[in-house]
Amino acid sequence: MTRDQYLIDFYSHYDEDSRLVSRHGMVEFLTTMRYIERFLSPGDRILEIGAGTGRYSHALARKGFPVDAVELVPYNIAVFQEKTLPSEQITITQGNALDLSAFSDDRYDITLLLGPLYHLYDPEDKRRALREAIRVTKPGGVIFAAYVISDGCLVDEGFLRNHISVADYIRDGLLDSETFAAVSTPKGIFELVRKEEIDQLLEGFPVTRLHYVAADGCTLLIREAIDRMDEEAFRLYLRYHFATCEREDMVGITSHGLDVFRKLA
Repeated sequence: MTRDQYLIDFYSHYDEDSRLVSRHGMVEFLTTMRYIERFLSPGDRILEIGAGTGRYSHALARKGFPVDAVELVPYNIAVFQEKTLPSEQITITQGNALDLSAFSDDRYDITLLLGPLYHLYDPEDKRRALREAIRVTKPGGVIFAAYVISDGCLVDEGFLRNHISVADYIRDGLLDSETFAAVSTPKGIFELVRKEEIDQLLEGFPVTRLHYVAADGCTLLIREAIDRMDEEAFRLYLRYHFATCEREDMVGITSHGLDVFRKLA
């Protein structure tokens, strides 16, 4: 089975919207939107690459921004279109993050790459996706790239919840027995990385990093407690999370990392 077919099969049966609207799932969404909104200016044009069912694209279009979206999975495109309101300045086309040749150079003020790097396993493919996102962004524009972070997922899905067997992953060569670094494959759907790998990917590109963010921090580890919080307690937790999500001593224990960088003029 090809990499793309694994993705199409997975996302045709996965409810991405529900992941981001549960109380604990909202932390990643609210954090990402908080950083996007820092860099928005009236009239900005936005491209979302790997838009899924449109959670971010629709949120931004409903704030009045023109949004173009690209998505690989036909099922996601159908859901995206169903959710589109007549008032939205929004388009969606089927496409792949590795080839944005339908989009011209230096076109977008804000470019979102919030899903494709979850599913690219070869470093050159990841660099190609980043290269394409940077190419279509205007000089001075801002790119947001999201990653699935291995240690947060290992602690949460492995040691805490036993959704995966850490011992079996080591035996099967999917975890290094000394460093616990992950070895991901298309069959496993998600590419698990650490910040040092993300740093290496950016080397040589004409960009400067603005922020590196633990998008959900320890949220998934305490998801049940967060889902039980009343509104006041949840607002307080968000304040804590926003205050600590860039601290160097905390960015490694998260399930999702958000890299924010500007294309140099």
